[in-house]
Order: sequence, then C-alpha cells, then structure tokens
Amino acid sequence: MLTASLAGGGVFAQDPTAEREALDVQRAHERRVKQRGEKVYYTQRWNLDDLPAYEPGQKVSGKVRIWGLNYLTEGLLAKYWEDGFRRYHPEAQLEYFTPTTLVAVPGLYLGLADLGASRRITWDELLAFQRLLGYHPLEIEMATGSFNVPGWNPALAIFVHKDNPISRLTLTQLDGIFGAARDGGWNGMAWDSSRARGPEGNLRTWGQLGLTGEWKDRRINVHGRPLKHHLQLEIERKVFKGGDKWNEDLHEYAHDVRPDGSQAITAQEILVALSQDRYGIAFSDMGYPMPEIKTVALGEKEGGPYAELTIENVRNRTYPLFTENYFYVNRKPGTSIEAKVKEYLRYVLSREGQDAVQRDGKYLPLTAVVLRQQRSKLE
Repeated sequence: MLTASLAGGGVFAQDPTAEREALDVQRAHERRVKQRGEKVYYTQRWNLDDLPAYEPGQKVSGKVRIWGLNYLTEGLLAKYWEDGFRRYHPEAQLEYFTPTTLVAVPGLYLGLADLGASRRITWDELLAFQRLLGYHPLEIEMATGSFNVPGWNPALAIFVHKDNPISRLTLTQLDGIFGAARDGGWNGMAWDSSRARGPEGNLRTWGQLGLTGEWKDRRINVHGRPLKHHLQLEIERKVFKGGDKWNEDLHEYAHDVRPDGSQAITAQEILVALSQDRYGIAFSDMGYPMPEIKTVALGEKEGGPYAELTIENVRNRTYPLFTENYFYVNRKPGTSIEAKVKEYLRYVLSREGQDAVQRDGKYLPLTAVVLRQQRSKLE
C-alpha cells in the first residue's frame, strides 16, 4: 500500500539539491553549446558541383515558421539559409522558435510551425502526431550530422582500449555486444517480430569475437550513454533493428556534478572510464579523443566492406553509424506542401543550401544521391 503523502510530493518528490544541480548542469551545457556554435570546425570544402543549383519554382512571400533544433540558430546555418533564400524571395520571412528539438513535432501538430527541425523523430513524438492527425509527418533530411562536434549530432564511434587486438566489427556483432535477446523490433510505429533474436546472439566475452590467449575468457565490459538520451536511439535503429533491449551490464554515464562541484561531461566520462578498462568497449562520439583508446572500423555485414570513422566516410555514409538531421512537415496525404515551405526546402536541398552547411562548419553537406532522394519527396 502506498502511504507516502501526496501533498508533500510523495515518493516522486524532487530533491531540491538534485534539482539545483540538474539546472546547473543544463546551464553549463548551454554555455558549451554557445561556444561551439561560434566556431567553424571544418575548413574542408567538398566540390558540390554534382548538386543541383537552386532555381526558384515560383516567387513566394509570407512567413515560414521553424520550430525545434536549437543547433540551427546556435551557429550561423539558419542565418546563411535565410539570407540565401531571401535573395530570391525578398518578401519571404523566416521566424525561428528554437529553444530545443523537443518543440519541433508539437509545433507541427498544434499548427504553430510550418517546419519542425529535429534529429530523427522519436517513437513517442511520432505516436502523438499520429494519434492527433491520423497520419505521419513528411520527413526530409536537411544535412548529415557532424563528424565530431558534440551537440551537432556527431557520428557514433565504437571505442576499445588501445591494447585490444580488435580492429573491426560488424553491426551484427555490435548487436551481440550491446544488445540482448528480443521478441522483435519497431519499424516506425509497426512492431516486426521478424526482427527478433535469441540469447544465442549475445556476445559477452572477447573469445566469442575470436580473441585468444588472455582475452579469450575475459568478459566484455560495455560503456555508454544513459538510455534517456536520444543518441542511443541511433544504436537501436541501426544496430538493434528497432529493438530496445540492451546488455544488462551496460555502464551508463551522464552529465553530472562531481562531489567537488565540477561538471562531469558524458562523452568525456565514458572515455576516461574506458581508458582505465582494458577489457571494455564503448559507444560515444569523437569529441574527446584520448591516447589510451582507439576506434574500430565498422561493416554492415560479415566480410565487409569495413569503413574507418573519418570525416569523409561520415559525409559519404560508408561509415554506417552516421547521423541525420531533418525537417518535418505536416503534409496530409494527397495534398501538396505549401508553396513558401516547398521553396524553402528546395533551397536547403540545393547546391547553395548545402554550401551553407559546409560554411557553418559543423554539420556535413548531403551527397548528390541523398539530396535527390529528399527532393523527390517534395513533389
């Protein structure tokens, strides 16, 4: 029987000290993001001549309301896109409400936004949209995630200790290491039992990956981000085939306040722990490299090809754990996208729009193949 007083907050009451610390952690995170937003991390320029130049389909005017992804406006990308678009459409306006990605989808289904800027939409966000409107939003990739800029949706790296003989892994092996037996996986909103796998797929010792000698019977120690973050959803989607059951021994690391009052940063804490764990493996990003650890090449299937984690392999997407950034549109099936919104998206999905991505120097421009796939969705 529950006897805790609800008037006093009951068993779910927030510790005031923990609440203050959480706010301090968030403010410190915001300061780091602002500092990164002012920097150009990549000076490399890709030849974008294979992307179509922007040619207006029609002159448009009015306001395009963009809600969501704060990283668009923390850097200069939103401004570059707006300035470029308004050279062709001077009577158009761009209005941003970008405190956090979490407002992107609600802005769409409440009719307050024309575009929701976001990382990949989550199951809960998609469910809310579907329940309210009876269909799914249109998903348009705007840019590839960064190579190694924390916050700007960096590619996921798989790290091991430098002494580990392992140099490459398949996604199936990653599933065996980080995942667990499951009865199926999610394909969007649909449950797919064909994505099930049994406990025989678990890989819990280095010997199961072919290592011998001292490594053979050593348990694989797994390290990663808390499962409340959205980054781990990329592992679930691309590695677990839509499943969400993780290795029961996963060590989780989060932004936190240390006893001395200093800030602990998730990605840094993961890699510090791994640098001291010869038999460990971790998923994180490349934002905090350390000499005691190394990345492994990844392949989608046994026999390869295997791709190293490099900026070129993230941009061309041969490295499988790249990430994407999206615009979402509330387009009812059988209807057209509003002209001003369509023209803005056509600008983003053009040579000029993707050149703005590389000028900002954090996200990576789309390839011609991906860009044309996205443009086809606008028709």
